[in-house]
Amino acid sequence: MDAAGHPDRRAVLAGGVAAAATLAGCASTSAAPVADQASPSPSRRPTTPAAAFERLMDGNARWVSGDLQHPDRDPSRREFVAQKQVPFGSVLSCIDSRVPPELLFDTGLGDLYVMRTGGEAIGPVVTGSVEYGPMTSGTPLIVVLGHQRGGAVEASYKSLRDGKPLPGNLEAIARALRPAYEQTVREGGGNDPVDTMARTQVKLTAAALRTNGDLAPLVAKGRLAVVGAYYSLDSGKVEVLAGAPS
Repeated sequence: MDAAGHPDRRAVLAGGVAAAATLAGCASTSAAPVADQASPSPSRRPTTPAAAFERLMDGNARWVSGDLQHPDRDPSRREFVAQKQVPFGSVLSCIDSRVPPELLFDTGLGDLYVMRTGGEAIGPVVTGSVEYGPMTSGTPLIVVLGHQRGGAVEASYKSLRDGKPLPGNLEAIARALRPAYEQTVREGGGNDPVDTMARTQVKLTAAALRTNGDLAPLVAKGRLAVVGAYYSLDSGKVEVLAGAPS
């Protein structure tokens, strides 16, 4: 106190500094979870098929529940992968706007190679694109991802059933999906033959990749798994159809 009974100015300033320090400490404590969610270091990248598969399925569980982490989507991650990428998974999915692999697996920059074609149709260029990760950077997992109510599959099914070619280069998709259509017909089609065809297409494509001359040796050595999966538009859940690593 000064002579007039007022608080000493230096004491007031010191108290303000202490209070600010306390508030800053609280702020840094509350921000700690953000730091914990920083982009993973190279050591955290899954290096085995089972670990990569678990990472994807855990991410899909978060997508279904809405408890998303949004990993690997900050400026530090962008800088980290700017010069080099080492994705832990490759996903071949449909072009459907409702099936973005990075979102439904809750992943981010540098986590996945993603190829998208109508009905997961493959040819030499697409197959080469799928092979790129496993053959150049040791990516341990490939997922062929079909989905519910696929327009490309439905159009191809009707075209092949009715003998009416699709316009333009859309017909190339129908030709690529013919084996799935023929197997669906042979097996009766079930209650929803289009959905059956979609699932069959996934299994046939995954099997073709799993056994091709370049990828089969990696699969045999346990360095790569090729999983066939199916995405529900209704629930957001990814269902494994074939090839899940143990």
